[in-house]
Amino acid sequence: MAKSQRHTASVSATGHLVDSGMLSEAMDRIVRGGGTFRVHEFDLGRTNADPSRATLEVGAESRRLLDELLDRLVQLGFYTDAVKQLVVKRAPRDGAAPDGFYSTTNHATEIYSNGRWRRVRHQRMDTTIVVNSDNDSPVCRKLRDLKRGERVVCGHDGIRILPEFKRRDRSDFGFMTTDVSSEKKVEWVVGRLCDWITKRTGKLIVVAGPVVIHTGGGEPLAAMIRDGHVDVLLGGNALAVHDVERALFGTSLGIDTATGVAVEHGHQNHMRAINAICRAGNLRKAVQRGIIKDGVMHALISRHVPYVLAGSIRDDGPLPEVISDAIAAQEAYARHLRDAEIVLMLSSMLHSIAVGNMLPAWVKTVCVDINAQVVTKLADRGSHQAIGCVTDVGLFLHMLSDRLRNLKSTN
Repeated sequence: MAKSQRHTASVSATGHLVDSGMLSEAMDRIVRGGGTFRVHEFDLGRTNADPSRATLEVGAESRRLLDELLDRLVQLGFYTDAVKQLVVKRAPRDGAAPDGFYSTTNHATEIYSNGRWRRVRHQRMDTTIVVNSDNDSPVCRKLRDLKRGERVVCGHDGIRILPEFKRRDRSDFGFMTTDVSSEKKVEWVVGRLCDWITKRTGKLIVVAGPVVIHTGGGEPLAAMIRDGHVDVLLGGNALAVHDVERALFGTSLGIDTATGVAVEHGHQNHMRAINAICRAGNLRKAVQRGIIKDGVMHALISRHVPYVLAGSIRDDGPLPEVISDAIAAQEAYARHLRDAEIVLMLSSMLHSIAVGNMLPAWVKTVCVDINAQVVTKLADRGSHQAIGCVTDVGLFLHMLSDRLRNLKSTN
């Protein structure tokens, strides 16, 4: 094909392009995608603290292929040199975007408007970007929330993302790329997490599954709540049901939590627990009337810590506070996740993945699970910032709670 028939575009990026592997990844994506590149400019930072800048000319045999390559490069943090050509189109109807709308990542994103780069608010993956007037800040908006006539950003011109930079010397959790963490390494992770918790200025949000109760982690988690370390808890019906079952009958799924032995007729206990709450009216009334005297839910309600229980199709009951409408539950999760600094995910694959999809990439995210695949699934679905600790969640919570209390007593 003649050179005049080739389609080209210029893209640029600034940052730690070499240390992060961003430049080599961009070149790989271009070549693997069937395109070509030519380096127009490369200014290497003189020290490890200095940013670098690169400008590449990307070529493709068709406009469609070029657009596909540019989409991939924007996801890495490159932006087209046509920054002044931000394209916005009107939403054709409620809950629908115009063709070619830009779909966001979980990385910090900016759009070029009125001669400057403007940060997009409420960053999360898989949304549109709406900018309704020159005075409004651009904001992430889910497809279902779009209103007819809203101005939606389309294409890739005038958009740049700012990926989180992973330094080569960031050894915080480097060992956890292996499948299994030893007890010694778990202790080290607990120490680092305690440091984060004690120095944080934003919210610590816990996402927990019923395995927390099964493994004996309910008591240390309740202690963390009572000690003021937890700002919000996100979970499902099963977490609360088995926490109440343990508080009322000393069992979880019919197993004595003290001895690990199955209790006769214990399989009925979770239903009895649900019934006890329904008779009281809800969890809060059960705590206020002294029906529930300890446990995670008791600690949350006693300390006035917000919580959201999201329902699922497999729920027994569910408990009165459970939000069975999936969209309403998702929105409730999202409201509480704003301003999160640390999210601690505890043995809940579905809720952890759901929360991961709502988080911007700069939130410290730690996932504790006996199953290494949970962390892998988080990364596969875009939550690359998720750090995994493969261990028993009950052991982890006991160590974390004890360490936090020891730090408090020595300060």
